[in-house]
Amino acid sequence: MRYIAHLDMDAFYASVELLRYPELRGRPMVIGGRQRGGPEVRTLRGYAGRGVITTATYEARALGVHSGMGLMKAARLAPDALLLPADFDEYRRYSRLFKAAVRAIAPDIEDRGIDEIYIDLTGLVAAGTPPEASDPWERAFDIAGSLQGAVREATGLSCSIGVTPNKLLSKIASDLRKPAGLTVLRHADVPVHIWPLPARKINGIGPKAAARLEEMGIRTIGELARADPRLLIARFGRSYGAWLHEAAHGRDDRPVETYSEPKSISRETTFERDLHAVRDREQLSRIFTGLCVKLAEDLRRKGYAARTVGLKLRYEDFRTVTRDRTLDEPTGDAAAIRRAAGECLKRVPLDRRIRLLGVRASGLARR
Repeated sequence: MRYIAHLDMDAFYASVELLRYPELRGRPMVIGGRQRGGPEVRTLRGYAGRGVITTATYEARALGVHSGMGLMKAARLAPDALLLPADFDEYRRYSRLFKAAVRAIAPDIEDRGIDEIYIDLTGLVAAGTPPEASDPWERAFDIAGSLQGAVREATGLSCSIGVTPNKLLSKIASDLRKPAGLTVLRHADVPVHIWPLPARKINGIGPKAAARLEEMGIRTIGELARADPRLLIARFGRSYGAWLHEAAHGRDDRPVETYSEPKSISRETTFERDLHAVRDREQLSRIFTGLCVKLAEDLRRKGYAARTVGLKLRYEDFRTVTRDRTLDEPTGDAAAIRRAAGECLKRVPLDRRIRLLGVRASGLARR
């Protein structure tokens, strides 16, 4: 038996901002759309632009807005909701804090992004549960509660945790009682607590697959579990069809990967308005240099140097181009990254307005 936890920070970016602006607590608020600078807090009313919501508080979600939604649409749904610009440097700092707090109690963690991790609690449960104990899941519940307390003490933020026998179920369970939820599910609980949920709740079933399942009359995880696996394989292919059958029954053998080398590190930004390579050259150059400096800081903090530097441009028509430059020696120096990225820039057409600019470091080597 394994005891796997999934820890998900609650409305992470918005919650970090509420530490900065505690007087806004309880009000609908969204993060996104602008860089820092200018008025820090405004309402969505009258918003004009193409920004999207990075995250929203639960009060804002109750009004129908959610992450990934365009801010203009959100302004129509919730014109009085507050809009704050994103501060990713601060979010990364709090990410490091909460992960360090968890690691001090349960060191076997798998980093899944800025606001979520998997934790293997199996060893801790075994170490703290005497042989005569009837239910080690109670021990797992207590450990998860300790993790929630440690995260709150270290950051002032809340998190939700799901504990189950595997990663797939824990990912679902952590979302069942947000915010500040703690859910423990045994495999025997799957028919009661998991099967009534929409099939989309399974991590790995996206909008297209969900639509195809609905065409087959399959809307819930339970209906997917009862479907003929041969039919799923015929419709979705051998690998994905077989996985759908296993996932619906709550079966997942993936281990918690406590370490993996990143393949690349990148920084990019989408502009509030399209920028022209000539008329907005000074602004573009300043943003370009800033991205390279931040990328160098990321490399230094994570202990890597890069052999390849890449450029990413997205034009006003959404066409995206990338260029790479392989260096003679790995580097983490901001000036060297800027020079290499500048050479890449010379190899792309600049006859259209630009909506996104990014730089990437790959071919990573430990310093």
